[in-house]
Amino acid sequence: MTDIDEAVDWRGNTISCDACGYAALLAAGRCRPKHACVNDRYARRIDRFFAWNPTLADTHVRHPHFEVRAIAAKHADIFLLPPMLDDPEEAVRWNAVRRLPRRYALRLRDDPHREVRIRVAALLDEADLIPMIRDPDYYVRLMVARRVGPGLLARMIEDKEPEVRRMVAVRAPVEWLIRMAADADADVRYEVSKRLPGDLLARLKRDPDWRVRFEVASRLPVAQIADLARDEDILVREMVASRLSPPTTPRTLEPAILEPTMLEIVS
Repeated sequence: MTDIDEAVDWRGNTISCDACGYAALLAAGRCRPKHACVNDRYARRIDRFFAWNPTLADTHVRHPHFEVRAIAAKHADIFLLPPMLDDPEEAVRWNAVRRLPRRYALRLRDDPHREVRIRVAALLDEADLIPMIRDPDYYVRLMVARRVGPGLLARMIEDKEPEVRRMVAVRAPVEWLIRMAADADADVRYEVSKRLPGDLLARLKRDPDWRVRFEVASRLPVAQIADLARDEDILVREMVASRLSPPTTPRTLEPAILEPTMLEIVS
């Protein structure tokens, strides 16, 4: 993919290399118009500039253009990063915190931007995720549900978001699943039905979702599935029929006795 054929700064003004303070870099081949330029409004070009000149990042952590600050945070001295956690732009805060010790990420558990909180949830240890179990954004809670152990998953069994509860059903200890068998969401109950031991599936025989009943019909002990033979769904009925039907023994054919041909009789 080729770069856009324009050189415009973040204010919309045409960039002039003659007025730039980095003319020496241009002469040395360490920047290039429309390709690697800290004054350009395109992030890719700013990123190239700092990739070619990482030592200049320190002087740009307070630049008025947020793209410059965000990319400078990827290269600047680590001791310059803590104040950037209070930057008004989420990209700056995230690029700063990802390079800092984990304890700094604790400050961003309540970040106003969901994308920052989602990424922070992927960084923190389990004990530090406890406050995020009640995050207002469902995807943050989903990230937490993917990472915490059984002790904290128990607190999320009744999460208001079905997708979060579904993840709990996928990861929770089997002995907890019976508590989720009556969940209001069909996808959650389906995940439960796939993991419940066969002898506990009977309570899901009348589930309104055919996928759940199909799982029951396929794994419940055979002695308990006869009434599902009248299920409203044909796939459930076929599964029951296949399990109730006795296995057929292949019939052994007697070897055929061939009549002699006329040619054989004559000879």
